[in-house]
Amino acid sequence: MYRAITRKIQVTATPRYVAERSEPEHGRHFWAYTIEVVNLGSETVQLKARHWVITDAHGHVEEVHGAGVVGEEPVLPPGSRFEYTSGVPLSAATGIMSGHYEMRTDAGEAFSVEIPAFSLDIPHMPRVLN
Repeated sequence: MYRAITRKIQVTATPRYVAERSEPEHGRHFWAYTIEVVNLGSETVQLKARHWVITDAHGHVEEVHGAGVVGEEPVLPPGSRFEYTSGVPLSAATGIMSGHYEMRTDAGEAFSVEIPAFSLDIPHMPRVLN
């Protein structure tokens, strides 16, 4: 589990290798990751956009930008949480993901929230620093 807090918005990432969707002999590896966003602050915020940077062990970098997450732009009142699961394929056996969410307060103020960098590793394999 990986965690970051920015401006009282806590983001926790939990990656998991999905062996049944992977074909290592063909250079295909798949990870699922669950993200939990918790509003620890006193103002309502809305998650408006995402920006991911995905780097595999071969040094290939992919950037993903888009509105919301999993087709939603969740509103988080104080004390609330939002959780979703998504996935990422890689041609390498390891990688790393990081990024940020673009948030907006009810007052219209925009700000960025860090998504903690998290490692994509195959279970029972030595960890590689990417």
